[in-house]
Amino acid sequence: MITKMKKYTFLVFHKEYECFLGQLREVGVVHVSEKAEGVAYDDNLQQQIVLSEKIRKTRLLAESYLPQPAGVSSASGAASGVALPENGTHRLLADEVETPVTPETIEACLSRLPQLIEEKQQLEQNLAAIKKEQQRMQVWGSFSEDKLNTLAKEGWLLRYYTCSKKNFNPDWETLYNAFIVAEEGGVTYFVIVNPQNEAFDIAGAEEVHLNQHDYERLAADAEAVRGLIAAKQAQLEAWSLQNINTLRRAERQTNLNIDWQKVTLNTTSVADDKLCLLEGFCPEDKIEKLNKMLDEKHIYYTAEDPTEEDNTPIKLRNNWFTKMFECLTGMYGWPVYGEADPTPILGPFFLLFFALCMGDAGYGILLILFGILTTKKVLKISMFEGLGPLITTLGIGTLVVGFFLGTFFGIDMYNATWVPESLKSVMLKGNIGGFDIQMLLALAIGVFHICLAMVVKAITYTRRFGFKKCISIWGWLLLILGSLVTAVFAITDIFSAEVTKWVLIAVGSISALAIFIFNTPGRNPLINIGAGLWDTYGMATGILGDVLSYIRLYALGLAGGMLGAAFNKLGIMVLGEHPNIGTWIGFIAILILGHLLNVCMSALGAFVHPLRLSFVEYFKNSGYEGKGQLYSPFANKQ
Repeated sequence: MITKMKKYTFLVFHKEYECFLGQLREVGVVHVSEKAEGVAYDDNLQQQIVLSEKIRKTRLLAESYLPQPAGVSSASGAASGVALPENGTHRLLADEVETPVTPETIEACLSRLPQLIEEKQQLEQNLAAIKKEQQRMQVWGSFSEDKLNTLAKEGWLLRYYTCSKKNFNPDWETLYNAFIVAEEGGVTYFVIVNPQNEAFDIAGAEEVHLNQHDYERLAADAEAVRGLIAAKQAQLEAWSLQNINTLRRAERQTNLNIDWQKVTLNTTSVADDKLCLLEGFCPEDKIEKLNKMLDEKHIYYTAEDPTEEDNTPIKLRNNWFTKMFECLTGMYGWPVYGEADPTPILGPFFLLFFALCMGDAGYGILLILFGILTTKKVLKISMFEGLGPLITTLGIGTLVVGFFLGTFFGIDMYNATWVPESLKSVMLKGNIGGFDIQMLLALAIGVFHICLAMVVKAITYTRRFGFKKCISIWGWLLLILGSLVTAVFAITDIFSAEVTKWVLIAVGSISALAIFIFNTPGRNPLINIGAGLWDTYGMATGILGDVLSYIRLYALGLAGGMLGAAFNKLGIMVLGEHPNIGTWIGFIAILILGHLLNVCMSALGAFVHPLRLSFVEYFKNSGYEGKGQLYSPFANKQ
């Protein structure tokens, strides 16, 4: 549901305006209305927005380097998106000396942390280069630089070569004084000791140049760089701990400045700049608090109901169940103020669609466990943060629907001997008229979903624009719903053939008048007929395609069940008739990995396709726009 709003207009003397804005922000219930031209072209505001984003990113980086609680590494905390509190050990150092937030302080923070990170990354690159060189030098073993220098002074030069094992010529040992150092992977490594002034060329071999440091010296160099990296990591943690609250205060202060500038830019000066006029919106459940402040400060204001032309923000008001699905509505777009909130309908249907696409009771159990562990923060995965209750609910739906579809970890429970017959009797198995009952169920759900969308559209549009502008919508609704109801009554013998004929004639006649003649009252009837024909073409082709789209609910559930059954059969084949420890290990590994892969693939499809059915088929037929903005009050945000 959408909370009702009141549109406020404030008129304040210009000398008192800044004080009024402070009081208005203190109350924190008014969403300031933006001017038609917006505030996008104010350079100062844009600079503040850019600065706020820089501070936010720096703050997130600093939080990723904060010392983690016992058992949680810094890297894992950053990767999981753990929300770090502003209390406890993360505030001790910062509270001892609270750094004032000034432009210079902010600039120092924004430059210092990236510098430290860059220094650490440079050390890590150096370590990677040393390790690569260490791997290259390992085959040549250890050698003494002093002895090599002594040989060079005596006129002897060591040259190093590699070649394939089959290309190595044993005569090189006599001709060139060659010594084989190692043979690995079909490659021969050898060294030639000859006078410095002696020139020669060995065909089939490639000369390599060794590092001045041998393998052991490079290992020591790598260890030294690791120590520098650890020290730099400690420096990052100490800096982050000392400056995290400064960054948080800077971000909050910058965002408050942005809000203040937006409000100022959306103020209109009137009466030769003597008065300031501001418009905003307040939820009806907050107007008492706002009116009390305005009356106490003797502020002139008016309060009225918003009109269709006002860009009224929306504040959703849903119960605990529906609220879980608000994130899905937000992915498409929030409703405008005059629209109905689609979440109460989107939520239950998305749950049903998801469960049908998963179609496996066993996978429902896994989702429930995953959701509970995510809710309790045992599993910390950033992309699922805050979605634990929703995942648990989807798991419960999958468990229930999967039972009625008769599938448990790819096992067909309907044909399983261990399932009681009383339970099999309620499973949706079998055919009706030669068609699978689950496929017919998916189509029936699609028809109901689309008809519900059309009902919602007719009611919403009538409330927003009036019945006169929605006659055609009601005509289509009467035609489709009337025909479906009449067909059901005729099939069940509630209507006789004669009654069915006259009912269909009445429904068709009234619908035709609404669609072709009165679709736009006051317009030329010939134009109305042409518009009705075009609308008929669109409806005839669109409705059929929309209904057929719901077959995916059946197809995805069937595909997931078949793939799960395939992994079960493959596991049984590996187990064999005479199982042993090895075959049991293979059997268990195939089942775990196979079903884990299947549940991930099924969950992905079960999320995307129901979302498409909601966003395309339902929203299109319900006339949902999704171009609204959320209620964001001018307040001292924490």
